[in-house]
Amino acid sequence: MYNRYRVMLRATCFTPSLSRACCPLFALFVRIPSVHHPHHPSSSPYREHHSSLHVKGSRDRRRIHVDHNRRHLCTIPEAAKQPPASTSENLSRKARKKAIQQSPESILKQKLDMCSRNGNVLEALRLYDEAKRNGLQLSQYHYNVLLYVCSLTDGETESSSQNPGLSRGFDIFKQMIVDKVVPNEATFTNGARLAVAKDDPEMAFDMVKQMKAFGIQPRLRSYGPALFGFCRKGDADKAYEVDAHMIESEVVPEEPELTALLKVSMDTKKADKVYETLQRLRDLVRQVSKPTFDAIEEWFKSEAAAEAGVEKWDAKKIREGVVSGGGGWHGQGWLGTGKWNVTRTEMDENGVCKCCKEKLVCIDINPVETENFAASLTRLACQKEVKASFNQFQEWLERHGPFDAVIDGANMGLVNQRSFSFFQLNNVVQRFQQISPSKRLPLVILHKSRVVGGPATYPKNRALLEKWKNAGALYATPPGSNDDWYWLYAAVSCKCLLVTNDEMRDHLFQLLGTSFFPRWKEKHQVRISVSREDGLKLHMPPPYSIIIQESEDGRWHVPMSVEDDLQTSRQWLCARRSKTH
Repeated sequence: MYNRYRVMLRATCFTPSLSRACCPLFALFVRIPSVHHPHHPSSSPYREHHSSLHVKGSRDRRRIHVDHNRRHLCTIPEAAKQPPASTSENLSRKARKKAIQQSPESILKQKLDMCSRNGNVLEALRLYDEAKRNGLQLSQYHYNVLLYVCSLTDGETESSSQNPGLSRGFDIFKQMIVDKVVPNEATFTNGARLAVAKDDPEMAFDMVKQMKAFGIQPRLRSYGPALFGFCRKGDADKAYEVDAHMIESEVVPEEPELTALLKVSMDTKKADKVYETLQRLRDLVRQVSKPTFDAIEEWFKSEAAAEAGVEKWDAKKIREGVVSGGGGWHGQGWLGTGKWNVTRTEMDENGVCKCCKEKLVCIDINPVETENFAASLTRLACQKEVKASFNQFQEWLERHGPFDAVIDGANMGLVNQRSFSFFQLNNVVQRFQQISPSKRLPLVILHKSRVVGGPATYPKNRALLEKWKNAGALYATPPGSNDDWYWLYAAVSCKCLLVTNDEMRDHLFQLLGTSFFPRWKEKHQVRISVSREDGLKLHMPPPYSIIIQESEDGRWHVPMSVEDDLQTSRQWLCARRSKTH
């Protein structure tokens, strides 16, 4: 039965070039664009004064009303349709909202969400059967949740008969198409998960390809089922094909995807692909997690690694590769032959390997990249903040800058403190004034709520604030703003140190990308620790780059990521040939 659905889904439902009559889904695809473009000459069937069309691809049933005299579309949820005027006037907004929440569609959504949260396949299938018996029209959201719950089962350890979700998942997929419910990215991704649960990564990859055919942009999660499925089966060539499709779609892999490619390349002894993947890990991940660290260690200890490489190479060409790459790698392939000496080690405070005594390099930051980064940061800040407020800050910074350091005031006043401490913040300010080449006060960024009222009214604190303000070294961000944008922009535009213990890992900082921001942060962020024994201690940027490094003589140093390197010493992998030339 599964094979029959597999053929049907591939050949009938997901091939745009087939006849429209083959699949009811295509009829909907054809009709919707005509409604959205009433001026198009091909829209003659809709030239009546008024027409309507049901669209079943949203969380609630909707009716699209097309008024060709007014030439616009009006979308109204059926559950919220206005009753006659006399009744509507007596119906409060709260009552209408309650009516929507108590509709059968909304109740089903809530119950399916609970099944998804708990991984309850049997209950989800019971709800589905009950809804179909009652003639309830399921939306795109309902179907997506059902497909997701069905895909949660493990096809490698249990058979389809033991997993009703697997055996019925494709039935539900088929019914979704019969009901003419428009699929989206989540639909195809959940279908791909079902296919991999059936041990069919080829079908999962087909679904990703069809997403592009239907104009749906795949996401990283869309590729995961096919990529991990091929890697588990040891099919390296198909895994590389998925990877190439990701690159073509401008989808950037993360550490789990790269680690899977690394392992399948190791298992198939494809040394060149291992080398390529290590370079991608260096570029995109920088510091690897323990599972990836262990896999890299396993590679360097393998016979395949010992056999890979060349005995002689052009030192000039290697040096040119290092310079053009910005330092820390050459990208010319494995250098040397024979077994690798592999050791877990640490770096001293100057970046010298305690094992092989090689000094790691500090990778330069391109000035052009810095300027582009500042411009990108400005655009994002103006989108997220009130533009007038942020522009006002930029003008203020032009008048009072540049600074040697920018301090995240709220963060510094709360390190190891139960409540905000102006005393501690002042200690940080004084330390940075002392180490400043110009002996100038650093810029302190504080939210306005910290500057007025509460502890700010105490005489000593008020005196500090006035001192910083009169020196042009204090900026209070306006109410409702996120001061992260302000202190980050100030540090980037002034090309100076940024004093904060914020790890800058949340969504705001992810918007800045993974290519340049981690390198900038590594070279500009200063953190502090406070203890009774050591008092206030500054942790300046390291004099070397904490990133996978490849030496000119073929040595490798791989750093393991840690949650907090102020508390935990970082472990490195040192791999060098027994003999080099």
